Amino acid sequence: MTDTVGIRLDKWLWAARFYKTRSLAKDMIEGGKVHYNGYRTKPGKTVEIGANIELWQGFNKIEIVVKGLSEQRQKASIAQTLYEETPESVARREKQALEHKLQIMFAPHPEQRPDKKQRRKLLTLKHHFE
Repeated sequence: MTDTVGIRLDKWLWAARFYKTRSLAKDMIEGGKVHYNGYRTKPGKTVEIGANIELWQGFNKIEIVVKGLSEQRQKASIAQTLYEETPESVARREKQALEHKLQIMFAPHPEQRPDKKQRRKLLTLKHHFE
């Protein structure tokens, strides 16, 4: 963690390990998936300590507060000291994970693919309800 002045947002997101490459971080910022202090921004925005950043990773919206600045991508344990996730964001992610698990339980995958006879039965059943 350094006290570097003038770190670009895309570089900080890459260093904090939110995105695998800087170009991916840049694409996400330009696509409106990253908001800085509640507003859409550009990849060259200067990151400041105490700023609120909202970003999307897959289907999860993550809200963080910047705690440190770094231009270099380092170990994940060091990168986690650069930010703090808000309690609301943690609760929302846990709730989404639980909902996802429940959806999987109610729609289990079969152990094997249906054979030809079973596929025909499924098709007749499907056409019966149309």
